Amino acid sequence: MSGQILLLAKAPVPGRVKTRLCPPCTPEQAARVAAAALDDTLDSATATPAMGRVLVLDGQRQAPAGWTTVAQRGGPLADRLVAAFADTRRPGVPALLIGMDTPQVTPELLTEALRQLAEPGGPDAVLGLAVDGGWWALGLREPRDAEALRHIVTSTATTGAETLAALRERGLRVGTLPRLRDVDTAADAHLVAAVCPPGGRFAGTVHGSVPEPARPEPVR
Repeated sequence: MSGQILLLAKAPVPGRVKTRLCPPCTPEQAARVAAAALDDTLDSATATPAMGRVLVLDGQRQAPAGWTTVAQRGGPLADRLVAAFADTRRPGVPALLIGMDTPQVTPELLTEALRQLAEPGGPDAVLGLAVDGGWWALGLREPRDAEALRHIVTSTATTGAETLAALRERGLRVGTLPRLRDVDTAADAHLVAAVCPPGGRFAGTVHGSVPEPARPEPVR
């Protein structure tokens, strides 16, 4: 057990989550997809050996046994990310922050990220970039280094690259994690569902709640 896991999440309330799935989904369908993504991510993090697990939550939702919950605080996402690391900091304990938009994440992947952070002479940070240009995971050997995120504009096609540059400008050695796809659109949902581990909730929920995107007609 080499560090703690932070899961930044929003309670799956219709109209407040996965709004880019609407249309083709209804707000209620989108909320079911969000709940399944959150539950599968919680399961993977629970199965990962760690010194602690914290649900950093916007809204109200019961956390699993063995988890603590802290409320998100701050306005822009960058401020909430910095606060998440600050509010959960344990001296000498690395922290790995993930979101609820990559339900395909596995305990093996999270374990590897924590291993890198705990390894003597290893990186000061690990960053998992996302297909859309953002990032899905950030691990810090020293959580106070999250201050590097303070002025990053989030949810853009360059957020991941800018985050990597900001960490390096702070003097940190940054290790990399596999690139994953976030679930934002209906097409994303089906692509991620296809690579989720068997037995999870997300794939079944997507197949039951998210219409397949229309495929273009072949050129004749």
